[in-house]
Formats: sequence, C-alpha cells, structure tokens
Amino acid sequence: MPVSELFQYQGRNPRPRDFDTFWERALMEVDATPPNPELIPANFFCPGIECFDLWYTGVRGARIYAKYMRPKKAEAPVPAVFLFHGYTISSPDWFVLLPYAAAGMAIAAMDCRGQGGLSEDSGGVRGSTLRGHIVRGLDDSPDKLLFRQVFLDTVQLVRVLADFDEVDENRLSCCGGSQGGGLTIACAALEKRIKRAAPLYPFLSDYKRVWEMDLARDAYLELKEYFRHHDPRHEREDEIFTKLGYIDIQFLAPRIKGEVLMQTGLMDTVCPPSSQFAAYNKIASPKKVLLYPDFAHEGAPGHMDTVLGFVMGI
Repeated sequence: MPVSELFQYQGRNPRPRDFDTFWERALMEVDATPPNPELIPANFFCPGIECFDLWYTGVRGARIYAKYMRPKKAEAPVPAVFLFHGYTISSPDWFVLLPYAAAGMAIAAMDCRGQGGLSEDSGGVRGSTLRGHIVRGLDDSPDKLLFRQVFLDTVQLVRVLADFDEVDENRLSCCGGSQGGGLTIACAALEKRIKRAAPLYPFLSDYKRVWEMDLARDAYLELKEYFRHHDPRHEREDEIFTKLGYIDIQFLAPRIKGEVLMQTGLMDTVCPPSSQFAAYNKIASPKKVLLYPDFAHEGAPGHMDTVLGFVMGI
C-alpha cells in the first residue's frame, strides 16, 4: 500500500456493535478487583536507584508481576513510564530500565500473563489455544478472550503506580514494541491519565487485513491454524473476525487522550504497516508517526533515544 494510502486507510476488521459497552463493563471488573500490590526488594542493585519485584492482582484473580524501578530519595513525585514487552516473551532485563530511572522517572515493566514471564494465567476457557493467545477464548464468551484480560492488566498496573506516593499521576507514559506497541495503545485508550504513548510497530490490529494479505504467519500464525482446524471452509469467517474485533486495538484507539508517537518500518511483514495505520488513523489526539522505509519488524536506529526523549517531554 503506498504511503499516501496508509494515511487514509481505515481498516478491514469488523467492529462489534457493542464494543463500547463491552469495554465499559470490562473496566468495571477492574474497579471491582482490589490490586493488593506487594513490593519485594529485587536482586538487582545500582547506586541511587531502588528496584522491586512488584506483584498485584489482575482480573480473574491472577497475580501479575512487573519489574519496578524508581529513583532513590526523590524530593518530589516523579513521572512514571510503563514498558510492555513483545509477544510470548517477558519484561526486559533491569539494565534496559536504567535510563528511565537515571532520567528521574519511575518505570514498571509488566510480564504478560501466560507468556514467558512470571505472571499467573488463571485460565478457564473453552476451545482452542493452539499456537497463541489471540485465539484463546475465541470459542467462549468474549469476556474470556485472553487479550481482554492482558489489556486490563495494563490498566491495573497504571492504577497501582498512580497510587504510590513517589509517582506523579499527572505525568504517566507508556511504550513498547510489537505486542508491547499494541498494549501501549490499549493502555493509553483504557487509562485516560496516560499523557504520552510511544508504540513501535503495534501488534493486535486489523486481524482480517493481516489474513487477507496472507500474512497470518509468524506472530499471527494462530489465525490461520484456527481456521484450518475449526472453520476450514470459512463458514464462520464474519463471526470470528467480529469477535476478534473486541481485542482489536484500532477500535480502542479513538479513546486515547494523550499524545502519541508511533514508529514503523515499511518493510514489516510481521505486523504489516496497513494494520498499524488502521489504529493510528483513528487516534484523535495529537499524534506523529516516524517511518523507516527500509526497515522491517526490527530495531530501528535512534528508536530508543527518541522514545526516552518523548516520555521525558523533550
């Protein structure tokens, strides 16, 4: 798709009619879930920095883990950043968090439930979970979709940190790449206090477009496998993609109030640029996208420096 068309593209995946009430009801579940946070000193040390293993309760009773780092003896409440990781893996090493703390910010990096980190997966769904978490809950109630719970885990994490004495709830940002980019958009949409969001090539957007481009492989392989095993003639295609619409970040994007800086590689075949722009074009708040024409789903030169400056307000 030519770049000029990317900026006009509005997505292919159908939007559920009750999308807004679905997410309002979901947020009410977070309201009813006491987070019961616990801070445990971590086995990582750096002068002037405090590091903790943070545990809190997400929806459906799962205990969620995040690395939490803050400047020691801050004289006033500090900004906070929420860092979200890529699909299947876990929060990065403590070393990756250091630049944010060194810049005078608190930072939390969450482990997504059921993936490579320490967060609990409370389970309890009917149907297939083959190849991944997009399809988990697809044969059950939409309330059982796993990414619904992961999106809500990001909201609960923001609420936990916003209640800490050392955190300034008026200066909250989030960032991440791939799945982390998708969670960045979801978090900024569902937690209105997020002032800046920096997604890198966001995942979890415009599923039908990905399938129609025959790119349901790599991170999206589970979509093709689901159809092959559970709807080989695509008789339920509209129903399935509409249900996936509940966890499609393009439909959450209009809720974002903060400033957004997206970065994308135009050679990306894992999260195709058009699927990313389906979400970007629906953001109504101040926004900007940085394009890397010769880069795919990979690190981009200057990306991390740009994100750090952005969340610092530079």
